[in-house]
Amino acid sequence: MSEFTQPRIGVSACVLGDKVRYDGGHKRSAFVAAQLADFFTFKPICPEVGMGLPVPRPTIHLRETDAGLRLTDSRSGDRDHTAAMEAFFTHQTKLLSSLDGYILAAKSPSCGMERIKVYDQSGSLVHRQGQGLFASLLRRRFPHLPLEEDGRLNDAGLRESFITRVYAYHGFRHQVLIKPSVAALVTYHSRNKLLVMAYSPQTYQSLGRLVAKAKGRLESTLEEYQSLLFSALGKPTDRRKQTNALMHLQGYFKRKLSRQDKQELSEQIEKYRLGHVPLLAPMTLLRHHLKHYPNSYLQQQSYLQPYPEALGLRA
Repeated sequence: MSEFTQPRIGVSACVLGDKVRYDGGHKRSAFVAAQLADFFTFKPICPEVGMGLPVPRPTIHLRETDAGLRLTDSRSGDRDHTAAMEAFFTHQTKLLSSLDGYILAAKSPSCGMERIKVYDQSGSLVHRQGQGLFASLLRRRFPHLPLEEDGRLNDAGLRESFITRVYAYHGFRHQVLIKPSVAALVTYHSRNKLLVMAYSPQTYQSLGRLVAKAKGRLESTLEEYQSLLFSALGKPTDRRKQTNALMHLQGYFKRKLSRQDKQELSEQIEKYRLGHVPLLAPMTLLRHHLKHYPNSYLQQQSYLQPYPEALGLRA
């Protein structure tokens, strides 16, 4: 179990309470601005203000044109902001490349991750399957960067998935990418094996095979490893997968615990599987046994504490 340094998180400035929206208002998220503030170093950005628009300002939206999807003035569509947004994004690349995650404002034609309205050249609604231009540029330039919308963080599963990805991404940047080597990748993979198992047993197997063949093809391996890892962590886990990882952990103590302790641990894991207790219950008991029966492999596992316990996500 490791000590944590604060990840750097980009965030739509309005989500932190800055009055930068088109109407001069904000959409402050109490969870982001208050609860996460002690754990993340925030880098607030408003792309629309950043590319030169005032506050307040006319609304903008996504419009399908002969030149492709454009970010334009909502009324006539005569004013095209696409190039200005792309220029702003390029100007911010150095900052963005230092981030460990990004929290975006939902429903925004700039920052929305999904279900954004798209209009045709006459201003009529075509569909609601668009993605904000700034969010789209982020995904294209930084395909593994953990992204989430402010509203979706109200969902417990999505919230834990995002924060887990942030700390895993932070670790990968600082433990592997800062000085890439096969040895660094092997060490990182070893620390995160059980965490991956708790999200996707299939990915757990795939990553193991990938790392075993990393010698001589490190650059492509690192890219494929990140793709598989963050795709797996991007889907919320469930009690069945968590129980599988817990039972795997339990197996390391089968020759050390007394009959009574084994029964107690099995009961806690079963209660968790049935939904009677939170994950914190069997996890606390496992950490208790680990203190009495140290195991160097288990002690390094990020699964035991993938993020600061004070976040309370496993309670």
